[in-house]
Amino acid sequence: MRQSLTKKYITEHIIPELEKLRDAAAAFEHEFQEEVVQIPTSFLSSAQNLLHYMALRQSDIRNLQKELAMLGLSRLGRSEAHVLSSLDAVIKAASALAGSHQAKHLSSAVDINTGGMYLSEHALKLLGAPLEKHGTRIMVTMPSEAAYDGKIIHDLLKSGMNVMRINCAHDTPVAWMKMINHLRKFEKQLDRPCKIYADLAGPKLRTGNISAAGRMIEIKVKRDYSGRVIEPTKVWVTPSAYQEESEVEVSATIPVPLNLLDLAHTHDSLLINDSRGVKRALTLNKKYGKSWLAHAEQHIYIEEGANCSLYRKSKLLIEGTVSPLPEYFQPILLHIGDILELIPNSKEGAPARFNKQGEKLLRRARIPCSLPEVFEAAKPEQPIWFDDGKIGGRILSNNGKRIEIEITQASPKGSKLTSGKGINLPLTDLHIPALTAEDIENLSTLAPYIDLIGLSFVRTPRDVQLLHRILDEKKINDLGVVIKIETVQAFENLPMILLTALRRPPVGIMVARGDLAVEIGFERLAEVQEEILWLCEAAHIPVIWATQVLESMAKDGMPSRAEVSDAALSIRAECVMLNKGPYMVETIRFLAGVLERMSGHQIKRSPTMRRLSISHISH
Repeated sequence: MRQSLTKKYITEHIIPELEKLRDAAAAFEHEFQEEVVQIPTSFLSSAQNLLHYMALRQSDIRNLQKELAMLGLSRLGRSEAHVLSSLDAVIKAASALAGSHQAKHLSSAVDINTGGMYLSEHALKLLGAPLEKHGTRIMVTMPSEAAYDGKIIHDLLKSGMNVMRINCAHDTPVAWMKMINHLRKFEKQLDRPCKIYADLAGPKLRTGNISAAGRMIEIKVKRDYSGRVIEPTKVWVTPSAYQEESEVEVSATIPVPLNLLDLAHTHDSLLINDSRGVKRALTLNKKYGKSWLAHAEQHIYIEEGANCSLYRKSKLLIEGTVSPLPEYFQPILLHIGDILELIPNSKEGAPARFNKQGEKLLRRARIPCSLPEVFEAAKPEQPIWFDDGKIGGRILSNNGKRIEIEITQASPKGSKLTSGKGINLPLTDLHIPALTAEDIENLSTLAPYIDLIGLSFVRTPRDVQLLHRILDEKKINDLGVVIKIETVQAFENLPMILLTALRRPPVGIMVARGDLAVEIGFERLAEVQEEILWLCEAAHIPVIWATQVLESMAKDGMPSRAEVSDAALSIRAECVMLNKGPYMVETIRFLAGVLERMSGHQIKRSPTMRRLSISHISH
C-alpha cells in the first residue's frame, strides 16, 4: 500500500489510472461497433455497458480499489449496471479531493438509476411482474401428472408460481397442451398472470438402452428402524389375458390366469414363488371388476412364469403362473479402475460378463451413446462424466466405433449406470447445432401458446443466431428467448453470446448449474456462477437461477441447511427455478418467505441497510 494519498499523488497517479480505465472502456465499445449496430436502439445502451464492463474487468485494479477506499470513494465493485457513470463519478470526486475541477466526462445513457431501471424493465417484459413482497419470480417445472390433474397447476399458481416450465425432454405435445390449457383457465379464475416457458431438449448426450436381463418385477415394503412393516404394499392382481387398469394407486401389477381370480374371495392368500427360492404371500383385500387389490408384507422378486397358488386358509384352491411381466434391466456397476466401452446407439449396452467362477472377464461393460458425433470428436486423455457427475472417466482410445474409458471416479461400493443418463464431455469440441429437428418441430407447435422458449446446450453465438433465423423464418416475433448456460464453451463465449442475444430481445440467461458444475468442475462453480451474474447485470439481462434449488424440500418436505443458504443467494437473480416433487406447494411458499426476507437486505449484489430487529439493546 502506498504510504500517503496526497493531493499530488491523487492528481498524478489515481486520476490518470481512472481515466485510463474509462478510455479503455470507450475504445472497447468502438472495437465492437459492428456488433453493436445490429442491436435495437432500446437495448443499445445495455450492449454498450456490457462492453464497458468487459473492458474494466480486463485489468487488475485491486490496488487502486484499496486507495479509493482510503479516500472514502467508491471502489467500483458495484458498477456492473452503470460502468462509465461510475467511473465518471469517481473521477469527479477524486478531482475534487485534489482541488481540481477540470476532469473530462463522457456522456453515458446508463447511470446509477437507469442501469437498475433497464434491468427491471427487461425482466418485466421477459418474465412478467414479480410478487409485490419481493422482486424475484418463481418458475416451477411441471410434472407429467399435471397434464391430467389440473389441481396441481391450480395449487402451484395459487401458492406463488410466476412462470410455468414445460420440459420438452419429457412427455408429449398433447400433454404439454393440456398443461397450458389448465394454466390459462386457472389464470382467469385466480386473477394471477403466469408466463409459460418451454425448455427445448436440445442435443443432450445420454446413455442408450441396456439389453434386458429378463422379465421380472420387484415388490418392496416400507419398514421402520427395527425392521417392522410400516404399512402393507398395495399390489394389483389382474387377469393375464386382458389386464385391467388399476383403480387405485399401487406399487406393482401381477397378471395371473382368469380362472384363478374367478375363485378368489376376500382374505384369500396368493402364494407366489420368489426368484430366490422361497414362497411369498399376498392377501386379497378388495375386488374391482375381475381384478383384486392385494396387500404384501414381504419383499418379493417375481420372474415371469413363476408358480402361484390360491389358498383359502390352509386349503389349496387352484394353481397358475404369473405372466406376462415387463422386461427388467440390470444396471452396469462400475468401480474405479474398470474399463467401460462407449458404443453407437444402434447397439445395446450390457454389464461386464465373467466366467462361472467370476474370475475371468469375458466381455467388458458397454453403454450406448445417443449422438454419433461423439465418435468423430472424442480424443484420448479427455475427461468424460456420466449421470450428473456421479461417475467420471478418462478416454483411453477411440477408433471411431468404440471408445474405451477408464473409470476414475465412482462410489467406493461401485456406482450404477443405467440408460437415459446424461453424458458430459467438457473438453471435447462437438460440432452439433443446439437445435435438433425435433426441437424445431416442438417450437412450431408450442410458439402460439407460450411466452418463452429455452435454448439448451448452447456453445457459441452461432447457436443463438440459428434460433433467431428459425424464429424469423417462421415469423415468430413476440417470443422471449432464454439461453441456458450449461457447457464450458457457453461460459467461455458468454460475452459474445450476450451481444448476439441482444439483437432479438427480450432475452434472459438460465444458469443451469447441474450440467455446468459437471462441465466446469464443482470446485469452480461458485466462481463461474458469480461471473455469469456480473456479466448479465452489465448487459441488463435477467437471470434465472436453476438446478436443485430446495430439492430436498420438494422431494421430502424438509430443506437442508445448505439449500436454505443457496435459496437466499438466489435473491440476486430475477427468477428462481424449482424442479418437481410432492411438496412443491410448500416449497414455493418457503422460497417466497426466504426471498421476501432477503429482499430487505440485498439488491442484486449490493447489501442494503434495512433496520435490524436485533439492533435495539437494553441494559
